[in-house]
This record gives sequence, structure tokens and C-alpha cells, in this order.
Amino acid sequence: MLQFLLRRILAVLPVLFVVSLVVFLILRLAPGDPAAVIAGNSATNEDIAKIQVQLGLDRSIPVQYGIWMGNVFQGDLGFSYYLNKPVTELIAQRVEPTLSLAFGTVILAILIAVPLGTLAAWRMGGWLDRLLSGFSVAGFSVPVFVIGYLLIYLFAIRLEWLPVQGYKSLSGPSAAGPWAWMRQLILPWMTLAMIYVALIARVTRASVSEALTEDYIRTARAKGITESAVLLRHALANAAVPIVTVVGIGIALLIGGVVVTETVYAIPGLGSLTVDAVLNRDFPVIQGLVLLFSVSYVLINLLVDLSYLVLDPRIRY
Repeated sequence: MLQFLLRRILAVLPVLFVVSLVVFLILRLAPGDPAAVIAGNSATNEDIAKIQVQLGLDRSIPVQYGIWMGNVFQGDLGFSYYLNKPVTELIAQRVEPTLSLAFGTVILAILIAVPLGTLAAWRMGGWLDRLLSGFSVAGFSVPVFVIGYLLIYLFAIRLEWLPVQGYKSLSGPSAAGPWAWMRQLILPWMTLAMIYVALIARVTRASVSEALTEDYIRTARAKGITESAVLLRHALANAAVPIVTVVGIGIALLIGGVVVTETVYAIPGLGSLTVDAVLNRDFPVIQGLVLLFSVSYVLINLLVDLSYLVLDPRIRY
């Protein structure tokens, strides 16, 4: 087991290095000069050259990368020339709404998708199975922003049950309380969970249906074990590894969906900060956010790999 842990942890290190290198090079090799954007349209070549020196853009690419990585290891992701603040400070100000949206979506999706997929596998070919197939197609086909606007029209405009946009803080001096926080996020959670539910439910249905055909399921039924125990303790437990795997893979969908969902619902999180940074060509902010999202995705997949040790003891050997 210790060797498995060490292999997984050591495998992450070169991945993180490649991620940081790709993030750095994509922005450096992209067309456009950040110094010219900062200087404005009326700037002279001398003004642009001074700003390039201030930002370190006059140095070679390897030197720029070395300086940037050295600052990253010290917790410095750069300085936003558009918002006139350190990137780490901007991320700290925006991280709560994004974490609230992401974790709430994952919990909601798992609570809906796993029981739905399990029941669909138990009654394969029934009305619930056919309903799940149609829902999965719709969940993957309809864009996130379309789902968001439809939910806003139904629950916020027509029924007036929920607020349209905005965010209520859960902590800090402007905290509005748990109920106000949750009420503001119900529609964003529902919007973003649509795709996630479709993905997890389909994988759960396929994994559980395959497990129900195994010999140990027939043995358990022959012993007189109740059908619910067979379904939960035997079939679902042995199908847990692919389900957990797809939950980790779905984080990539979640990261992309957060950007769109925060824009639709005017949530001041990391997604909306990313959109603003792209529109204003604020390269340090874009670089820091993309690195943060990439590292988070890699670490989440590492945790998923390590969870296999708990879900399937055979992996330890």
C-alpha cells in the first residue's frame, strides 16, 4: 500500500511541472503585448518598452519562467495591472462563492445521480431507465447557460420563488446567514448539477447493472439476503470505483461550468474573475487562475486514486 501511495504522489510532480509550463507558455506565446494593452492606444514605443521592463517581459522566456515559478513557490501569483491588486488577494476575495457553488453542485449531483442510476439498473428497461436515458441526452446536449436562463424564467420570474442573481456571503462582516446563502445558490446549483447528474447517473447505471450479473450477486440472493441489501451492500459497493472515478473526471466539466454559471447568475467568484481578466487581457490574473484550476484538478484526481485503497482493498496488493 505504501508503494502505491508513493507512486501516485511522485507521479503528480512531473504533471504539475508540465501544467505550470504549459500555462506559462500559452500566455507568453499568444498574440498581443500586455505592455501595449497597459500603455493604451496613445502610448509611444518608449512607454511600452518601460512597461515591458517593469513587468520583466524584456527578459528571455526561460528567465521569466524561472522568476514566475520562484514567486509561485512563495505564494506570489503576480500583480493585476488592471485591478491594481495582487492576484492572490483577488483569488482570496472570490474563492468563497466558487467553492460554495462547486461543492454544493457536487453534493447535490451525487445525492440525485447515484440513487437514480442504481434504481435504473435495478429495473433495467423500465420507465425509470428510459427516463434516465432521455435525461442524460438532454443534460449533455443543452448548454449550461440555456438551462440557467430557463430556470431563472420559471422559478425567479414566473413563480417568484427564488432570487434571480447575486450572491449572499456565508462568512465575514457581510454574512447574510445560512438560509439566505443557500437560497441564493439553489438555482446555480440546479443549473450546474444538470450535466453532472447526467454523467454520474449513466455511469452508475452501467456499473451497477454489470455488477448485478456477477456470480456473487446470485450467491447472495440464494442465501436469502433481501433485495435492498443485495443492491446496496453488494452491487453498489462493488461499483463504487468507476463511480468515484467519473466524479473526479467530472471536475473538468465542473470547472468549465462554473465560469458560465457565475456569469449567468452574476456571482462574484473565480469564474467571473476569469471572464473579466480575459476581456481586459489581464495576463497575471489569467495565468494565476488557470494554474489554480489546473493544480486543483490534478490534486482532485490524486485524491480519487488514493480513495481506491478504501473502496477496493485488492488495490493495496
